[in-house]
Amino acid sequence: MMNQKHGNIGLTRRHCVGLGIASVAAAPAWAAQLAPEPPARVALGGFDAVSYFLGGQNSPETGLAAFEYSWSGRTWRFAHPANREAFRAEPAIYAPRLGGFDPLGVIEGRFVNTDPLIFLLVPGPDGSRLYLFRSTANRAAFAADADLPGQAEARWPDLRRSPDADPAE
Repeated sequence: MMNQKHGNIGLTRRHCVGLGIASVAAAPAWAAQLAPEPPARVALGGFDAVSYFLGGQNSPETGLAAFEYSWSGRTWRFAHPANREAFRAEPAIYAPRLGGFDPLGVIEGRFVNTDPLIFLLVPGPDGSRLYLFRSTANRAAFAADADLPGQAEARWPDLRRSPDADPAE
């Protein structure tokens, strides 16, 4: 077909609309191949989970992107490859309890975000467990009452299954 303005282009408007519809219909197949996966969230603000358990430290070490491991919908970073391997072998030992939420919030039935630098290692029959807190006042209250760890742990399974729960927890 001859277009007087642009010469012989061989396509009518109907052909163009048909090609447009065909390319939109095909888009999901190729777009899915091009779209990157969303990055996993970095756990503990990038601090090394294993370093909390190493004696003589007042604060955890910063993890490095070179030593990452994906677990439970999160990216965990480690300061050393040996720490990454220890975590990989038994992540539930090193990961913070209660999904990393403040235990006092869990007891109240709420998800309360925490500061990874405000923590407490609580000894237990099977080793110490890491708890994170929103504030130093919450940490002090938790440490002062020996019944609170049990209360938080008992409340956690129901709260974890609630509709507001983070699917990665």
